[in-house]
Amino acid sequence: MRKISSDVQLGHGVKISEFVNLYGCVVGDNTKIGPFVEIQKGSSIGANCKISSHTFICEGVAIGDRVCVGHGVTFINDKYPRATTGIGQLKTDDDWVCQATQVLQGASIGSGAVLLGGITIGKNAIIGAGSVVTKDVPDNTIVAGNPAQILRQIKDENDESTIS
Repeated sequence: MRKISSDVQLGHGVKISEFVNLYGCVVGDNTKIGPFVEIQKGSSIGANCKISSHTFICEGVAIGDRVCVGHGVTFINDKYPRATTGIGQLKTDDDWVCQATQVLQGASIGSGAVLLGGITIGKNAIIGAGSVVTKDVPDNTIVAGNPAQILRQIKDENDESTIS
């Protein structure tokens, strides 16, 4: 079962698996979305991307073209998450500030990574599996760990050598 809201903008050739929840988002041409993915309002996915299963893309996330998002990746957009206000009232959309995140073209995010809000992942950057990314990642850089640290620079876009 797919739940795709009428306000979703899908490009040509988009492939969507079962058990996907999309609302208020934009998905570019030829992008593939795996099962058990949620993409929330106010987020965008570029063309020719791969969004793997069990991934959560929240409001305020902008993903460029040719980005690979691994299995079980979580984006976070709230710097101070709370259910209620200081006086105990349930929070509304007016009670928080969305921390936007950008993932630039050609980047790859390893399975199980968590990306905090308010950061930019550079062009062709690689995020190691299980990493917790708390700050910007420069273009052509490999990071990994908790918190993610720079391991090395990528020589060129086709550099697929192992991390050393």
